[in-house]
This record gives sequence, C-alpha cells and structure tokens, in this order.
Amino acid sequence: QVQLVESGGGLVQAGGSLRLSCAASGRAFNSYAMAWFRQAPGKEREFVAAISGSTSSTYYADSVKGRFTISRDNAKNTIYLQMNSLKPEDTAVYSCAGSYGVGLYTRAYDYHYWGQGTQVTVSS
Repeated sequence: QVQLVESGGGLVQAGGSLRLSCAASGRAFNSYAMAWFRQAPGKEREFVAAISGSTSSTYYADSVKGRFTISRDNAKNTIYLQMNSLKPEDTAVYSCAGSYGVGLYTRAYDYHYWGQGTQVTVSS
C-alpha cells in the first residue's frame, strides 16, 4: 500500500512561484510513473505534468508548459512540482498520483494511488 502526502500549497500573487512536494511511503516508488493533476472549483480534474518511472522523462499540459517543472528524488521517495509565473487560472487543488506502470501517462485512470491534495490559490 502506497500513501502519498502533498505539501507546499498556499496563496501567492500572480507572477509568483510555489514548489509542491509529494512524499510517498509504504513502498519504494522509484520505478513507477508519477504525475500531478489539478481540479478547480466547478471544473473537472485535469492533467498537469507527468514523469516516467524508468527514464524520468517528463510531459506537460500545454497550459503549464514552460512555467512548471516536474522532478523526482528517488532517494527521498518524493516528487516535486516547481510552479513559476503563476496565473489566477492556476488556482486549484493539486494532487499527486502514482502508477504501477513506468511510462508517461496523462489520463487519471492510468494512476492507481492518489494523495489528498493541496490548495494553490493565485491572486490577481
């Protein structure tokens, strides 16, 4: 059983930065694909960024490409989401997700365990 705990959310002004962390416990996750998703009020959950388990390749949603960076530290069983040049439309609950696969996945159903989420609010 894998447990994921996110941290690092908060309130930031437009143009600012935040770094989210997602710590995994219960099982070594260095071989598995991980991702960040977000859900804004009244909207469906959407894919943000993914990192593969084998080569640590990355993939981003067009809306965050060039502004967000996903990374992983396997020694710490942690993934990160560095968010720069934040916009009010980035406001959402951000959740990390893990897969038993090793590839790059953008669909929620490809992920098998989820964190509780952390709130990110960007003011204009």
